[in-house]
Amino acid sequence: MQASGMELWLCVLFVATSAALLMVSWSRGHLLWSVGLVVVEVTLCYWVSNGSVAVILLSASCACCVIHFTAGRKEDMLPVKGKAVLITGCDSGFGHNLAKTLDRAGMKVYAGVLEESGPGARELREVSSAQLTVLQMDITNINQISEVHKLIKSQIGEAGLWGLVNNAGVLGSMCNGELLPMGILRKILNVNFVAGVEVTKVFLPLIRQAQGRIVCVSSMSGEVPMPGFAAYGASKAAVTSFFGVLRQELSCWGIKVAIIQPSGFKTNILGNQEEWNKIQKEIFSTQPQEVIDAYGKEYICSLLHRLNNMEAQGCADFGPVLDDLQHALLSEKPRPFYFPGRGAWVIPFFQRIAPVWLSDAIFAQIFRYRKFSQVGATSNK
Repeated sequence: MQASGMELWLCVLFVATSAALLMVSWSRGHLLWSVGLVVVEVTLCYWVSNGSVAVILLSASCACCVIHFTAGRKEDMLPVKGKAVLITGCDSGFGHNLAKTLDRAGMKVYAGVLEESGPGARELREVSSAQLTVLQMDITNINQISEVHKLIKSQIGEAGLWGLVNNAGVLGSMCNGELLPMGILRKILNVNFVAGVEVTKVFLPLIRQAQGRIVCVSSMSGEVPMPGFAAYGASKAAVTSFFGVLRQELSCWGIKVAIIQPSGFKTNILGNQEEWNKIQKEIFSTQPQEVIDAYGKEYICSLLHRLNNMEAQGCADFGPVLDDLQHALLSEKPRPFYFPGRGAWVIPFFQRIAPVWLSDAIFAQIFRYRKFSQVGATSNK
């Protein structure tokens, strides 16, 4: 029997539901259950196409059961006693809050900071236990990395280092790739990617001793090409690729590697007004006049407002990120990828399945400054 239009739409609905549940289950570490649901849904679609409408109720029941199971199932977490973790970028944001959270949980925490006498470092010393050690650690300075390594190695002994959280990072600037000064590009790549690799290589022998964990804070911009994030996205794409390879290569020693890809949160990675003004001056001083004229001064100055808007729209609740970081460090079965925050998995998922012309058009509307579009359209006439 040939399927009616309604039945075909039901099939489409089943497949869409399966895809959504697949992503929910994957993000919660229950991929096998979700794959099983997809198989069931495909079978149901076949039955629907042959006139069996009663399977709608069965399909809904399957979906409800999987949602209930994946939402309610709890995983075993490893004990924290005797475990030590090094976190980079603890001056503020994710690293700062993770250091306090793990300290309260009873872990031995080494909190690397860029400014040992800064407000973030002072707060950590004031509110944390004696098990938390604040360390001066500019991750682009190999001498400071070596000093931190020497200290940690002398204190943890044969137990090794259970966890390394590569959290330190910079955004640099949100601007077009052509406008981006090469000095800023190199800094972003160095801090976000190269320095993190160097820290990992220095501490890997200690992590191997503990058969521990490496956790890297990446970004969905490393997977989805977003206008304005050419340098930042490139650095995070490198992180995702490099540590994805390490995940496979280090598994023979029992080392687990996880990548966190959050959406927009209110951290200090966006910088401040003084830093933005400095970058804007560098753009004007390093770019050829013909490039400045092509974009227009008004557009270049508007980039600061875009950063302000991003900061205002960011989520202030770090809870989802902290939960995933702890899960990656202490779960018996950590996941290779985590997607905390609004749209963290939806946007990459959409970008993968949508035609390129459609995703490009949508991102252009979201990120492009309207007056620049009008100027470009006028100049082309």
